[in-house]
Amino acid sequence: QVQLVESGGGLVQTGGSLRLSCAASGRSISSRAMGWFRQAPGKEREFVAAINWSGGTTRYADSVKGRFAISRDNAKNTVFLQMNSLKPEDTAVYSCAARSDLDVAVSPSHYRFWGQGTQVTVSS
Repeated sequence: QVQLVESGGGLVQTGGSLRLSCAASGRSISSRAMGWFRQAPGKEREFVAAINWSGGTTRYADSVKGRFAISRDNAKNTVFLQMNSLKPEDTAVYSCAARSDLDVAVSPSHYRFWGQGTQVTVSS
């Protein structure tokens, strides 16, 4: 089992920045691809960013390219999402997820373990 706990969400103005953290416990994430997803009220969960087991490969949704950066520190069993130039449309609950595979994936169905999420609100 892998337990994931997100932190770092909050209220920020348009153009501001937040750094989300996903702390894993239980089994190691060092051999797992990790992802960040978000879900706004009344909307489907959508892919944000993913990173492979080593951090050598990343993938981003078009809507966040150039603004968000995913990273990981396997020694600390932690994944991060640096969010810059935030927009109101970024407002959502952000969740991290772990695969039982090394490679990045964009579909939520490919992720086995999920955190409870952290709220990000960007004011206009």
